Amino acid sequence: MGKAAKKSKVNKGSRSKAGSSHVRPAKALGQNFLIDEGVIDAIVEGSDITEETLVIEIGPGEGALTDRLAESAGRVVAVELDERLVKLLRVKFFSAENVEIIHGDILEVNLPEIIESNLKEYGLSEVRIVGNLPYYITTPIIMTLLEANTGAKSITAMMQKEVGDRLLAEPGSKLSGAITYAVHYRADVCKVVEAGSECFYPAPKVDSVVLRMDLLDEPAVKVDDEDFYFKTIKAGFIQRRKTLLNSLTTLEGFEKASIEKALNAAGIETNRRAESLTMQEFADLAGALKKELANERL
Repeated sequence: MGKAAKKSKVNKGSRSKAGSSHVRPAKALGQNFLIDEGVIDAIVEGSDITEETLVIEIGPGEGALTDRLAESAGRVVAVELDERLVKLLRVKFFSAENVEIIHGDILEVNLPEIIESNLKEYGLSEVRIVGNLPYYITTPIIMTLLEANTGAKSITAMMQKEVGDRLLAEPGSKLSGAITYAVHYRADVCKVVEAGSECFYPAPKVDSVVLRMDLLDEPAVKVDDEDFYFKTIKAGFIQRRKTLLNSLTTLEGFEKASIEKALNAAGIETNRRAESLTMQEFADLAGALKKELANERL
């Protein structure tokens, strides 16, 4: 099959609020349905999709964002965990030939396979991921998407503003955390739009923000052992108020003396904290720690 079939429109609600709730949001699944048309428009525009784009949507809810994505994208494949919503969505988008609803958990579905088959069948040239993420599993979803071999150009995601602030922060700044380094290692991050609690039903107790993560062709820094690099960063932030000399003792096999040697070898003062290090400094430190461990084993 060639290009995606012509899109079929779905009836809309008012332009200020999108749709109305037909399914009671499930608290256990962290469901807060996006209902603000202005935020929805900003997400679609900010995600940079075209008719050549395959969109993977995570957590479509009642389909307010799905509807707008389908108007702009070549094809939308929406992954929804809640079976009640899957039934509603399949009815709503029955006549939309470029929309597919998959019942599944985004952390468990074979996303690379779904993407490959859709790109091939519908002759599309790129894939972008868009989603309103449940707050309680935002980080696992983002890391799964960044680490999966999807070939996606970008991930545009709604999340709790506090988490978004961590992701937006520059590595080496006070707001940075372990997740900051993990995301910036693989992507450039920018803010698309902020969303207050009134933009959702039910209204959450926190504000939200939409970020777009443009995936890099190559990691931001070069490391010899990626797993150890992130173990070093994680250890540094486990007790972020402590100096690196103390916090890195949580790394298996390292005593203070060897950590001090590694810090000196990497040109990093022993009284610095994890949040003050750049990505390259963490790369240098991880390499020095690996060498120190190898020397001790000789």
